[in-house]
Amino acid sequence: MSSPDFDYVRGPDAITRLSFKRIRSEAKLGHLPGLMSAVAERVVHAVASLEAADHLRFSEGAPEAVREALLKGAPILVDVEMVSRGITRNFLPAHNDVICCLSDEGVRDEAKARGETRSAIGVEQWGKRLDGAVVVIGNAPTALFRLLEIMLDGEQNNGPKPAAILGFPVGFVGAAESKNALAQYAGDVPFITLAGRLGGSPVAAAALNAIALGGNP
Repeated sequence: MSSPDFDYVRGPDAITRLSFKRIRSEAKLGHLPGLMSAVAERVVHAVASLEAADHLRFSEGAPEAVREALLKGAPILVDVEMVSRGITRNFLPAHNDVICCLSDEGVRDEAKARGETRSAIGVEQWGKRLDGAVVVIGNAPTALFRLLEIMLDGEQNNGPKPAAILGFPVGFVGAAESKNALAQYAGDVPFITLAGRLGGSPVAAAALNAIALGGNP
């Protein structure tokens, strides 16, 4: 018995082109300002859901602030390695460092001793590198909550503050709440997030990649 002759698009470049062509024809993104339309396209592509664009929340000029920081060489601080792997290095305009502290020495033991997640402890390891950095969180709500705690404490003690935050935690516990908190307590730090439970490392990396490209396809 011969195998069926499947008719499908085989080339990766062709798949990408066709995907974005369909997104642009089906999604209604014309109301989004500046680079946010490019961010929305890649978020929709990452989750294969047109409705995801409706859940994007962002402060005015946020993607442009991220772009400006990247052009100046700001490091990119991420919560998990999956976000790091999803960031396309060739897109980064200043060969920006991508830093993840989740596996740093002592993080696992500290998290166990304190009864917290490694992601939250990893955020603490950023230290002064947080100042002027682009933060991209794509997995753990606890990482975003800890970042906000550090920032709010820093307001009282002149601590480090990021240039911008892309916050896309995912899950049933704390994800929606952490993103609501980001929108409420980011202060003057530009942010982009996705309301509700949706999110994840591919979404966070996709948003960063869109901005790093400057909105180019």
